[in-house]
Amino acid sequence: MLVASAKPRLAFISPVFLFPNDAGGKIRTTNILRGLKGGAFHITLVSVASEEQRQRWGSEISGVCDQFVHWKPVASKPKWLRAFDLLKALPVNVIADKTPQGAAAAEHVAQSLGVDLVVFDFVHSAVLWPDKLTCASVCFTHNVEAEIFARHAQKASNPFQRWMWSSQHKKMLRFEREALSKFTTVIAVSERDARTFAQNYAVADSQAIPTGVDLEFFSWSEPPLNNEVTTATVVFTGSMDWAANIDGVQFFLKEVWPMVLSGLPTAKFVVVGRHPPPALVALAQQTQNVQFTGFVDDVRPYVHAAHVFVIPLLVGGGTRIKAFEAMAMGCPIVSTSIGTEGLGAEPDVHFLERDGAPAMAQAILTLLSDSALRNQLSHRARQIVEQQFGHQVAANAFERICLHAVSRHANR
Repeated sequence: MLVASAKPRLAFISPVFLFPNDAGGKIRTTNILRGLKGGAFHITLVSVASEEQRQRWGSEISGVCDQFVHWKPVASKPKWLRAFDLLKALPVNVIADKTPQGAAAAEHVAQSLGVDLVVFDFVHSAVLWPDKLTCASVCFTHNVEAEIFARHAQKASNPFQRWMWSSQHKKMLRFEREALSKFTTVIAVSERDARTFAQNYAVADSQAIPTGVDLEFFSWSEPPLNNEVTTATVVFTGSMDWAANIDGVQFFLKEVWPMVLSGLPTAKFVVVGRHPPPALVALAQQTQNVQFTGFVDDVRPYVHAAHVFVIPLLVGGGTRIKAFEAMAMGCPIVSTSIGTEGLGAEPDVHFLERDGAPAMAQAILTLLSDSALRNQLSHRARQIVEQQFGHQVAANAFERICLHAVSRHANR
């Protein structure tokens, strides 16, 4: 009688604790791990986690892995002390992930767990690379990180900020190129990013997966009617402590929203996301019909109640998980071209893509007044998400690439 061989072992190193799923990267990673569990690999999640986090989120952790290995978090440095990191050789967001505890956990994985593949989540986590790693390795990239810094530098008007972003761009470009060259395979979240890694960084094996959405959780409903009972509502969701979101919402409040109000004074704008900076909240308080919710346990009621979902990003990278969630829920999208970069859907068929404040404001006003157009975009968006972007589709693609990486490493 033949005995089935044990599954190959995959260790997944995440420099952030995944729960709650309050940021796009956490959501994407969690969906991938949830889809991988029970498949071709035995999954060990290796992550920073406090005792309180382990106890509170125990069932969620067990839902994404077969084994959990953690390291204790390090207290964050005060902002004034973190400013000195700008002068160091590594980018500031990489320095934040370089801790002795994280490095020790990665070394333990490499030396003691007998793994066949190590996956590093985000290129930042490559700073934890063990001294000796003899198995296959994969980097799961969520963005082209250097590109984000370059876009911030191009947009900055303040000389100090322009210097800061330019300096960080150069450091990240060097770190990203050197780090990605070490991996057996690099996984990107869009074909565009995969091509960038291959062409600009000479990555030998760069492959893309689709962005995955939980279609049951983010269920579809027809956009609400716009009448005397229902206030015309525009919504944005995203972590409000991320620079690109702060920049985009600020642009929207200052330049787009006044134009929307001039056409429809009763319209309401709702910003859903954790930790909005005080300066942005103050700007909102000075602007008519704007609400910041702060952190919420569930974004779905806010999106289902809205007539239009906006993505006013002027900088960023990868793909925006918020776009796929809105499409799955049936909320029509108006976005800048950067906001829908790498989306894999068609402008004016599945969403409206408009650059510049006047064009974006006009598109919003058109959607708020045209229920037929809202419904058309809603149905088409849900259809393409169902066909191409279910989270299990993305997880299956991720698994195939990981198996390929193990085989590729073995045949070197």
